[in-house]
Amino acid sequence: MKVRRRGLARRVSSTGAKFATAAVAAVTAGSIGLQVQSALTESVAGASTPTITSHATAVAGCAGPNGLGYWQVSAQGGVFTNGAAGFYGSAGGTTLNKPIVGMAPSVDGRGYWLVASDGGVFSYGDAPFEGSTGALHLNQPIVGIVPTPDGQGYWMVASDGGVFAFGDANFYGSLGAITLNQPIVGMAATKDGRGYWLVAADGGVFAFGDAPFYGSLGSTTLNKPIVGMAPARNGNGYVLAASDGGVFTFGASTFYGSAGGLSLDRPVVAIAGTFIGDGYTLASSDGGIFNYGDSTFCGASGTASLSSPIVGLAFF
Repeated sequence: MKVRRRGLARRVSSTGAKFATAAVAAVTAGSIGLQVQSALTESVAGASTPTITSHATAVAGCAGPNGLGYWQVSAQGGVFTNGAAGFYGSAGGTTLNKPIVGMAPSVDGRGYWLVASDGGVFSYGDAPFEGSTGALHLNQPIVGIVPTPDGQGYWMVASDGGVFAFGDANFYGSLGAITLNQPIVGMAATKDGRGYWLVAADGGVFAFGDAPFYGSLGSTTLNKPIVGMAPARNGNGYVLAASDGGVFTFGASTFYGSAGGLSLDRPVVAIAGTFIGDGYTLASSDGGIFNYGDSTFCGASGTASLSSPIVGLAFF
C-alpha cells in the first residue's frame, strides 16, 4: 500500500500542475459533518417512471456510441440525461433517508449507480447492485462512488477517507485511521482497477495500490476548496476541480481550460473525463455545464426548474 500524505506532497510546480486562471473552489458534498445512521439501500433497476426526467436539449452531434453524452443527478435522486446518455430510472420519486451525493456509469453506459450520503446504493439499467453501507453505522458520510473497470463492482469513499469495496473491487487501503486536515471529497480508480486515488478539499492527494502519485495541492494556498477529481484516460495522471471552476492537472493530464475566471451563479460540484479522454466537463449545482477539450456540449439541466441542487456528473 502506498499512502502519500498532503504534507509529503509538495511537488506541485515540478509535477506539471497547471493553474487555471485564479483559483480552485468550494466544497459541497464531502464536508458534511453529520453522524450517518443506517439507511435506505435498494437495487431499483426497472423502477417506474420517475418524477424528474431530462429537460435538457441535445445539440447537433450529441448522439452515437462515442461518449457524446452525460448524466447529471440531483440531491433528491433526479437523473437528467444529455446527448446520447440514456435514461434508465431515478430515485426522484423515492423518499430517501439521506441525500444523493454522487453517481457512476456502468461499463457500457447502459446503466448507472447513485449513492447517498449514508451509503445507500441505487442501481439502474445494467449496473449491478453489489452491496452498500446502508445498514452500517458510518463515522462520516459517503461522498462518492467509483466503478471497477469491468463494471462488476465499485468503491465508495467517505469524507474521513474510509474506503468500502463491493463486488470485484479490491480494498487497497484507506485513510479511516488518519487525522486529515480537510475532508476527502473525491476518488478515482486506476485504469486496471488495482489502485485508486483519494483527494481532499485542500487538494491533498493520497495514492493506494498501483496508483502513482503525480503531485497534489497540499502545500498550495487555494482560493476555494477542491470538489472532485477525474483520472486521465490512460491512467497516468489526474485532474482536480474546485467549486469556483478552477482546474489543476497532474501527470500526463492536459489542461484544456477552466471556469476559474468566470463569475458563476452557483459553485461547481463535479468533474468528469470524456469518453476519449482528451477533455473534461464541469457541472455546477444549478445544472450548468462547462465543456473543455473534446467535451461536447449536449445540454444542461440548468434549463429545468430544479427542486434540489445537482450533486453529480457521469459521462456516457
